[in-house]
Amino acid sequence: MKEITILSGKGGTGKTSITAALASIAKNAIFCDSDVDAADLHLILKPEITYQEVFEGAYIATIHPETCTNCGICEDHCHFNAIHQDSEGQYRVNPLQCEGCRLCERVCPEESITSEKSNHNYWFTANTRFGQMVYAKMGAGEENSGKLVTQVRNKAKELAKEQGAEYIINDGPPGIGCPVISSLSGTQEVLLIIEPSKSGLHDIQRLIALIRDFKLPMKAIINKYDINKEMSEDIAIYLSKENIPLLEKIAFDHSFVEAMVAEQTVVEYEPESEISKQLINIWNSLS
Repeated sequence: MKEITILSGKGGTGKTSITAALASIAKNAIFCDSDVDAADLHLILKPEITYQEVFEGAYIATIHPETCTNCGICEDHCHFNAIHQDSEGQYRVNPLQCEGCRLCERVCPEESITSEKSNHNYWFTANTRFGQMVYAKMGAGEENSGKLVTQVRNKAKELAKEQGAEYIINDGPPGIGCPVISSLSGTQEVLLIIEPSKSGLHDIQRLIALIRDFKLPMKAIINKYDINKEMSEDIAIYLSKENIPLLEKIAFDHSFVEAMVAEQTVVEYEPESEISKQLINIWNSLS
């Protein structure tokens, strides 16, 4: 079983559209959306949920006004500026600012503060027209996305072993943060989706430096290369110096958008197009 994780240094590179297209080409694969903070692979694959489970997030503190004396000790000790007085002078916790450290709970002399883990996050297994999929949904401002990525990937591996699947195609999160680190640990190969812009080059350089720490093989695609051919050439030169194979340069094409509107992958929408042929070549280079 081989897990292929698809990453980008920034959002908006077309990573998920390309991942969905590869999912429509691959055979005997399990699909995994590790971009748990903003999962959208399911919008194209249209999964039918077969199982769902709550994923507990970080602790969130609550001040109980019936026993709180409004001494203000909790506010003084909060390092995240999450505790404020309301218009009536009662202290409240802003859940979007609370980091779940539970220090306020420990310093409260009246024991008027309790903490409970958030239960606004879910992970799912589902059937799609291409095979089984695992994905998740996090509430706004929720914590522990890295742990949720691990949960989703572990379930995808479990399904792959049960079914004897040859591949896991993992749509990873953008950037270099904790969810990206969680999506890299234990994968076998990384496919980079790069946008031809200065920020695209800068961000992919940071991501490549991170992947080097995991000693993982990488391959790359420059997507929408023709919107800035000079920058695309700079990126190609950089990849060559880093000994990272450039599999394809994909041109900007409205068919990607038209396919999404039709709730299809671009390979389904225009199977004989040049882009579809490129994507088939990309999958053949990965599998």
